[in-house]
Amino acid sequence: MMRFNINLFAMALCVVAVPAVSADFDGSKPLICSTIETHDCSVGTRCERGLAEDINVPQFIRLDFAAKTISARGRTSKIGGYARSDGMLVIQGFENKRAFSATISEQSGKLVGAIAADEAGYVIFGACTPQ
Repeated sequence: MMRFNINLFAMALCVVAVPAVSADFDGSKPLICSTIETHDCSVGTRCERGLAEDINVPQFIRLDFAAKTISARGRTSKIGGYARSDGMLVIQGFENKRAFSATISEQSGKLVGAIAADEAGYVIFGACTPQ
C-alpha cells in the first residue's frame, strides 16, 4: 500500500505554484495596487509618515500594461515605460511637472513607488494583485 507523503506533496505544490505567482507581476496582466503607507518629504524638513489620504494619493491604483496607463479616481496617466530586471517590474512616467517610478516584486507583488516634484517627494509602500 502506498503512503501519502505530505512533505513531498507540499514541495510539489510549491514548485508548480511559483511560476504562476511570478507571472502575475511581470507586466503581462493588469494590476490593482493598494497604498499601505506613505512618506511626505520636502527639502530641509523631515519626512512625515502617513496614509494615502494624508498626501492625497489614491488608496487604489490600476496599472494596465497593454494600454500603458495608470489610473485612479477617474483619472488616467500614461506609463512612460516599464521593464523587468532582477525579479522586479519597474514602471516610470512623467506628468504635471512630476516624475513617478515604482518597483513591484515579481515574487510577492509588493510595491515601492516614488513621486518627485520640485523640492518635494513622496514615497509610497503598497501591494498589488492581478485584476
